[in-house]
Amino acid sequence: MKIDKTNAARLLDRAKIKYELIPYEVDENDLGAVHVAEQLKQSVEMVFKTLVLKGDKTGYFVCVIPGAEEVDLKKAAKVSGNKSCEMIPMKELLPVTGYIRGACSPIGMKKQFPTYIHETCLSFSQIYISAGKRGLQLYIAPRDIINEIKAKTENLIL
Repeated sequence: MKIDKTNAARLLDRAKIKYELIPYEVDENDLGAVHVAEQLKQSVEMVFKTLVLKGDKTGYFVCVIPGAEEVDLKKAAKVSGNKSCEMIPMKELLPVTGYIRGACSPIGMKKQFPTYIHETCLSFSQIYISAGKRGLQLYIAPRDIINEIKAKTENLIL
C-alpha cells in the first residue's frame, strides 16, 4: 500500500532524517493518542501527542507529551518563560499551525514555535508522533526530532 508523504515527512527527507510512516485506523469519535496506541498495538508511553498553548508573555508554544498524560500548565508556563498559559481554542489550531485536531505534528507547522518535549521521550530509541495527517504516525528517534525542531526536553506532565 502506497502512503502519501506529508509535509512533515518531506521536511524530514530534506534533513536526511530516518523515520517510518505508520498508518493506523482513524476513529473520528476518538482522535486521542490512547486510541492511536491501541491501533498501533504499542505502549501509550511511546505515542506522543502535540499540544499548542499560548503563554501570557511569549505567545504560542508547543508541548509534546506522552499520549495518556495531561500537560501541567504551571510547568509548561515556567519552562516556556511565561507566568501562565493555556491550551489554544480548537478553532485556532488550523489557522495557527496548519494542522487539524488529531493530526497536529510538531514538524512542519506554519511557523516554528518554541517546542518542549516531555523528557521520557529519551527513554525510547524510537517514538511515535503525528505525521501531520489523521491515520498516519511518524516512527522516529526522539533525538532526531529534538535536533530538527530545536526542541528542549522538560518535565511537562502532572
